[in-house]
Amino acid sequence: MAVTEPVNDPALKLVQQESRVDWVRLRTLLVLRWLAILGQTVAVVIAAFYLGLRVELGLCFMAIGASVVSNLIAMSIFPENQRLSDRDAMLTLLFDLSQLAFLLFLTGGLNNPFALLILAPVTISATALTLRSTFILGVLAIFLISCLALWYLPLTTVAGEVLQLPSLFILGFWSSIVIGILFLSAYARRVALETHRMSQALLATQMALAREQKLTDLGGVVAAAAHELGTPLATIKLVSSELLDELDGQPELAEDAALIRDQADRCRDILRSMGRAGKDDLHLRRAPFGAVIKEAADPHADRGIELHYDFHPSDPDDADDPQQQPHIWRKPEVIHGVRNLVQNAVDFAQEQVWISGEWDETSLRLRITDDGKGFPPDLLGRLGDPFLRRRSPGPSDGRPGYEGMGLGLFIAKTLLERSGAKVRFLNAGDPFLTDGDAAGLTGAMVEVTWPDNAFLADRPDEPLGQNMQITD
Repeated sequence: MAVTEPVNDPALKLVQQESRVDWVRLRTLLVLRWLAILGQTVAVVIAAFYLGLRVELGLCFMAIGASVVSNLIAMSIFPENQRLSDRDAMLTLLFDLSQLAFLLFLTGGLNNPFALLILAPVTISATALTLRSTFILGVLAIFLISCLALWYLPLTTVAGEVLQLPSLFILGFWSSIVIGILFLSAYARRVALETHRMSQALLATQMALAREQKLTDLGGVVAAAAHELGTPLATIKLVSSELLDELDGQPELAEDAALIRDQADRCRDILRSMGRAGKDDLHLRRAPFGAVIKEAADPHADRGIELHYDFHPSDPDDADDPQQQPHIWRKPEVIHGVRNLVQNAVDFAQEQVWISGEWDETSLRLRITDDGKGFPPDLLGRLGDPFLRRRSPGPSDGRPGYEGMGLGLFIAKTLLERSGAKVRFLNAGDPFLTDGDAAGLTGAMVEVTWPDNAFLADRPDEPLGQNMQITD
């Protein structure tokens, strides 16, 4: 068994994109630039008029004025909700980086403690832009900081004293900034990428759950319609059959009566076929534990892999009726989650898949085991995370040419945990499993455990209520 998901699931197409285009609003960058302008102005004024440093005020205010002009132009041309493409955002940050480097050149280079702010544009790029843009900005930032370590206008006091750090401190400051650029950009990008991937995967989960909910509702309505229309259709067939017997001497009318009977039979067959998507229990919303699991696994029953079912109480001696299964709600998240797990097992099984369920007074437990090669040991601890790929390329464990992203197991795990379950991934050959847990099986094993109060339903004893309209 390996990490898979339904390749024909339209929800997954939305999350297979790694594009980060149009993430950043122009307004966000303009606000940050205004803050930078304010800080730069205050720093230059304090340095020149309160600290008594000789600063090239004309050039400094020219650099600050360039930022002010660029902000005013951007605000007048573009709307407030303008979102920047990756290229435009990179050029905006490139301007800020160059402007800051020019100010540092005028104010002592790396002798200026504010040189640390050169990390800001690169970090912003790492969180919002593509790897290519971040790489360009990072290389340029390292180049500029290296130039500032060698060439700059020294800071001097009114008395002519030069404020100069020792060369060793300059080298250490340069090293710390370069390391900061590399580390912070990599760290920020990794965190932002994980957040982005998680949001995409959760979107796919929500879409899958919404689709499963609609299918469940539609199946229930069809089954209810088949149940409600059964009596009038039977009446039509009975009356048409009686008319057919009484119209032996009138062939034209007899033909019409036969047509009515045949069409009633056809309506019954159509409703019976459509009603297979729903359940025939009284309330169409709850069923025995094994029936719900079999319903979830049924789409994969004819794929050439034999499915073995076994549902029994954990301790048959303590059960009032070992054949009586607990009734549970037919929650879409349970059906869709179990279906994904069964698909994963069938995809990578050799010949057989075992689906077993146990229950006691405190919990329900479901195990899905296949006879395949099992989960890759290096991924076992990370199963259930979205966009999970093996670190080293290798031959496919199941389907040739297939590359999974882990969304199938992520969706299954998320949906089942939403129903109150705890999901555990392991291999049946794990030496730490007891003989009772392994039961002589091989391959991958998924164990799902629900507390007894998660989604148990009382046995339906009351008649079917009035059908309710489906709402969005």
